[in-house]
Amino acid sequence: MALAGRTIAVVGGGVGGLAAALALARRGADVTLWERAPELGEVGAGLQIGPNGVAVLEALGVAGRLAAQASLPEAVELREHRSGRLVARVPLGAAARARYGRPYWHLHRADLLAALADAAVAAGVRLRLGHEIAAADDIELAGAEVVVAADGVRSRLRAATGADGGARFTGQVAWRGLVPADRLPPVLARPAARVWMAPGRHLVSYPLRDGRLVNFVAVEERAAWADEGWRQPGDPAELRRAFADFGGDAGALVAAVSDCFLWGLFGHPPLPRWQAGRVVLLGDACHPMLPFLAQGAAMALEDAWTLATALDAAPDPAAGLATYERLRQVRATRVQRASAQNARVYHLGTAARGPVHAALRAASALAPGLLAGRFDWLYGCDVTRAG
Repeated sequence: MALAGRTIAVVGGGVGGLAAALALARRGADVTLWERAPELGEVGAGLQIGPNGVAVLEALGVAGRLAAQASLPEAVELREHRSGRLVARVPLGAAARARYGRPYWHLHRADLLAALADAAVAAGVRLRLGHEIAAADDIELAGAEVVVAADGVRSRLRAATGADGGARFTGQVAWRGLVPADRLPPVLARPAARVWMAPGRHLVSYPLRDGRLVNFVAVEERAAWADEGWRQPGDPAELRRAFADFGGDAGALVAAVSDCFLWGLFGHPPLPRWQAGRVVLLGDACHPMLPFLAQGAAMALEDAWTLATALDAAPDPAAGLATYERLRQVRATRVQRASAQNARVYHLGTAARGPVHAALRAASALAPGLLAGRFDWLYGCDVTRAG
């Protein structure tokens, strides 16, 4: 075990940071995790974990706990925004388990973070909450042989790798929140991910916690983002104005929102390198994902496992970091680009919508396996098989 006794600092207490800390500690590393928030967790946020992410959670030993908290969607449904008419249906549920050997999960982010944090502490990770780390040479990191920058799309440590540290507004914003299911049409509590598509906008919903809550993400294209932060309290009235032409169940969901957050979606082009010296990037710090493939958390989990495995197999940290970069860069960049490409399908203008939706509808009806097969390269990957 090359990691036995090595001192590693992880900066960022999100999904990727906690998973990395846990994976590294399980291999004998002396790990401290630094997080600027005074406590872990996030209110009002759901996430989707594909079979590729579930594979990592199994390997980390937390899947048993999370399986009891996860919702199991039967399908992803693409629908027209006004009428709610079904455009295409991609089977999940038993079909996903049969195809990939693992389920597709919907989870509350707080449940995932709690499972990872508890396992990390049990493995010996020291959590340092309420500590701001502004640069790779901060005194708190002085003794670390490796510094894992899992500090998000606006990473302060990214500059240590020689990359442009500035995140750029992508031209899209997202309202996110939770609505009690008893305030909504019963169909919205049934286990499926629903995507209502409109020119320049889309709305996603799926149930959480045994159908008691419905998570939503509403994305709109915008020319600018004026707020200094990346997240702010959202105005439900503004959400309703932006999605006023959404009808049926989608319209009922928008009408029922009483509070939400508004995110500006930021990103940066694929980076030429993810590591330099003792600093290595992970998750959104090196490959931020637009939410059109629901792979942000899964990619961070894959990063975490691969990083720990590479460091543990290498003769020295530098070699391990280089191996991690080589193993992860091509795949993560492909997912990053595919997520952006999916935005064009969801947000098609009026002229293109008819032909494209007709083609999707035909494929869904005549060859549902063909649509599901488009994601084999994504969901069928299991990074834990390598060690």
